[in-house]
Amino acid sequence: MAETRNLILEIGTEEIPARFCAPALEQLKENAEKALAEARLDYEVADVFGTPRRLVLYVRNLALMQRDVEVEVKGPPRKAAFDAAGNPTVAAQKFAAGQGVAVADLEVRADEKGGEYVYARKRILGEPAEKVLPPLLAGLVTSIHWPKAMRWAYREIRYARPIKWILAMLGEERVPFSVDGIETVTTTRGHRVLGPAEPIPVKNADDYFAKVAAGYVMVDQGVRKQVIWQQVTAEAARIGGHVRRDEALLDEVTWLVEQPTAFAGSFAPEYLEVPSAVLVTTMKENQRCFPVYRDEESDELLPYFIGVRNGGLEHIDIVRAGNEKVVAARLADARFFWDEDRRQPLEAYNAKLKEAVFQEKLGTQFQRVERLVALARAIGQALELTPVEQEQAVKAAWLCKADLATRMVFEFPELQGYMGKQYLLKEGGDPAVAEAIYEHYLPRGAGDDLPRTRPGIVVALADKLDTLAGYFSIGLIPTGSQDPFALRRAAQGVVQTLVENGIRVDLTALASLAIEQYHLSGSEAQKVLSDLMEFFRARVKVLLEQREVRYDVIDAVLAAGCRDVTDAVHRAEALAAAMAEPDFAAVTGAFKRVANLAGKANEAGAVSADINPARFTEAAERDLYGAFVDLRPEMKRAYDAGEYLTFYRLATRLKAPVDAFLDTVRVNVEDDQVRANRYALLQALGALLSAPADLSKLQG
Repeated sequence: MAETRNLILEIGTEEIPARFCAPALEQLKENAEKALAEARLDYEVADVFGTPRRLVLYVRNLALMQRDVEVEVKGPPRKAAFDAAGNPTVAAQKFAAGQGVAVADLEVRADEKGGEYVYARKRILGEPAEKVLPPLLAGLVTSIHWPKAMRWAYREIRYARPIKWILAMLGEERVPFSVDGIETVTTTRGHRVLGPAEPIPVKNADDYFAKVAAGYVMVDQGVRKQVIWQQVTAEAARIGGHVRRDEALLDEVTWLVEQPTAFAGSFAPEYLEVPSAVLVTTMKENQRCFPVYRDEESDELLPYFIGVRNGGLEHIDIVRAGNEKVVAARLADARFFWDEDRRQPLEAYNAKLKEAVFQEKLGTQFQRVERLVALARAIGQALELTPVEQEQAVKAAWLCKADLATRMVFEFPELQGYMGKQYLLKEGGDPAVAEAIYEHYLPRGAGDDLPRTRPGIVVALADKLDTLAGYFSIGLIPTGSQDPFALRRAAQGVVQTLVENGIRVDLTALASLAIEQYHLSGSEAQKVLSDLMEFFRARVKVLLEQREVRYDVIDAVLAAGCRDVTDAVHRAEALAAAMAEPDFAAVTGAFKRVANLAGKANEAGAVSADINPARFTEAAERDLYGAFVDLRPEMKRAYDAGEYLTFYRLATRLKAPVDAFLDTVRVNVEDDQVRANRYALLQALGALLSAPADLSKLQG
C-alpha cells in the first residue's frame, strides 16, 4: 500500500462577509477534488472547514506519490513513418525520440477512419507529492470566485478580503509556495480577541485542529452551527420563551463568529404594541438576533431577544447592555414608523404612488394600480366571485400597493403587503380586504404559502399577470438563466395558485385580459400572448416534473393543450396512474399506432366527413366501429367530468377490436371511398383517445 500523509491548507484572511463563506468552501472542495484527480494523487477524503477568518482544506491519507499511468500517443501516418522497404524514416525516428521510446516499439494500427498511423505506448512515472503540491495548492488559493473581489493595498491578487497568512502542511512538512508574495507558514492564528497575540505553531496536519481549538476557534462550521442553536434554545428556555429555527439567520450567525456565546437581552414591553412581524424583521435584519416567542405555536412575542457574540462569557453583561441599547433604538424607529404611518388612512398613500415609477416604460405604481383594479374586476367575473367577494377583490386591488409609500415599507421592503394589511385592520377596514392585500404577494418564493381567500387569489393573479404582460410587452423576456425581474417566479406563482386551489379557468383568457390593459395593436398583442402562453407552458412542465411525472407523459399532456393548467395537471396525473395499470400499459402501443395513423389521415387524400358503416368491407373494421360507437358516450361523459382515469380504463375495452383492425385491415387501399372511410374511423378514434393527451408522444 502506498505511503500517505494528511494535508492541511488554511487560507487566513480578514473577516469575510457571511454570505460569501459557504459558497467559497464549496468551490474550494470541488476545485481540490478536481485538481487532485487530474494530478493523479489518490486520497481518502477531502473535507473543508471555515470561519469568517479562515478557509480550510483537510485531505486525509493523501498519497505521497502520483499514480503511474500508461498513455498512447498518435504519431505520423505509416506512409510517412516507413519507406517502401519498411525502414523507419526521419519522421518515425523523431517521433520515437520525442516520446522516449525505441523505434522498434512503435505500433502501426488503423484508426477509426481506416487510415494507418504510428502509435507510441509509454508509461509515465509518478512524481513525489511534495513536487506536485506547491503549484496545485497555489492554484486552489486563487481559484475561488467571489461575488465581489477587490485588490488590497499593494497586492495584485483580487480577493474578498486581504489574505493574512497561508498554512500548508503535508504531514509534518511545510508545502512551500507563495501567493502574491505571501509565503506559506507552519503556524495558524487563534481568535482575534481571545486567542494568543502570536502565531500558533502547528506540528502536523492533525495537530492543526487541536491548536485552533486551543486558540478559541471553532473551525468546523457544522459543529459551530449546532452549538449556536443549542445555546440559543437554552437561553430562550431559561427566560421562559421559545425560539423558532430560522435557517437563514442561523447560517448567517454561524459565519459571523469563530467562538459563539449566546445571551438573552430584553426590551421595553411597550414595543410589543407594534405588529410582531415588524419587531421580528427589525431584530433579525438590523441586529441578527433571534426573537423570543411565548410558546411554540403562538405568534405572540416576549420582550426578549437572543444574541450571539463572537467570544466567551467575559464581560457578557456589557455585551448584553450594548445590544439592548442598539435593539431599543431600532425598535424605537419601528415604533415611530408605525405611529407616523397611521396618521392618515391607507388609501391616502395611493396619491404618492403617482411619483413612484413601476418601470420606466410601464408607467408609475399608480397607473399599475389602475390596471390591477380593472384586471381584478375582470378576473373576479371569470372566477364567478359573489358580489361581496367581487367588491372586496376590487377594493384590495385599489389598496394593495398603498403601503409602498409608507415609511415602514421604505425601511423594510420585505414587509410590503403585510403592513398594508396591518394598517387597514388598525383603521377598522374589512378583514377580507386586508387579507387579500397581504395574500396578493404570495407566493414570495419556493415553498412559500399560497393565497387561499378568493379575493386574495384574484388580486394575486391580477398582480402577477399584469407584471408578466407588461414586461413581455416591452420585450423583457427571460433568456437562459437570466431573470432579473423574477418573471419565472411570477408565472410559477400563477400556475401554483390555480392548481393548488383547484381553480378551473382558461389561463389564455386571463392573460389576454392582462395584455389588453397595455393597449397593444392586434398583431403585437397576439405575439405577446403567444410568448406568454409558451412561458406558462414551461412552468406547467416544471410543476409536473416536481411531482415526478414521467417526461413522455408530460409531453403527451402538454401537446393536448394547457389553457386550463389545473385540468392539465389532472390529466397528467391520471395518465401516469393509467400507465401504471397493466391493462392500460398493454394497449398503449396500439393506441399510439392509431394516433399516428389518425395524424396522417389528412395527408392521405379525401377523408369522409362522416363514417359510413355501409362502406365497411372487413369484419374487423365493423367490430371496431361498433365498439367505438358503444364506448364513445361513456368515454365522453368521463372526459367532460374530468374523470380521466375512468376514461383510460374504459379505453382499454378497445384493445381487442383495435388489435384485430391493425392486424387484418389494410387502410391504404385503392378504393378511394373505402380508404377515406377507414381513415375517418381512425381519425374519429384517434380524436377520442387523444383528447386528454397525445398518446403518440408516449415512449415504450
